[in-house]
Amino acid sequence: MKLRDVMTNPVIRIHPEETVAVAARTLTRYNIGALPVCGGDGRMCGLVTDRDIVTRCLAAGRSPGATTVREVMTANVITAGPDMEASVAAGLMGSRQVRRLPVVENGKLCGMVSLGDLALREESSYDAGDALMEISNGLSSRD
Repeated sequence: MKLRDVMTNPVIRIHPEETVAVAARTLTRYNIGALPVCGGDGRMCGLVTDRDIVTRCLAAGRSPGATTVREVMTANVITAGPDMEASVAAGLMGSRQVRRLPVVENGKLCGMVSLGDLALREESSYDAGDALMEISNGLSSRD
């Protein structure tokens, strides 16, 4: 099974010059935990998560209304292609300790896949479970 078969598309995204306040409202409105950050040409330049907003904006004493997404986003994002096997993506997510994987084709965002997406498919549910266990073990080893 390929990522194109399980990815979410279209993807809610945000421009890097939007404010963190807009990003937070967008995350809340769509009940999601991460927003791909894309320029006007559709090319992905980062990812902003609810955790990024808390740690890089709020905890740092910055104003969400005066701080841009570019200032708090994660710039070096692990991505995958739409033809990647779901089992390979699950392994990548586990080894890189990520729960969401943007899917990029020809440099442009075309979808998003989460561990939850993979877990819902019988063909990849074991791989998703293994990835989550690897992520959880990685988190506990940080203590």
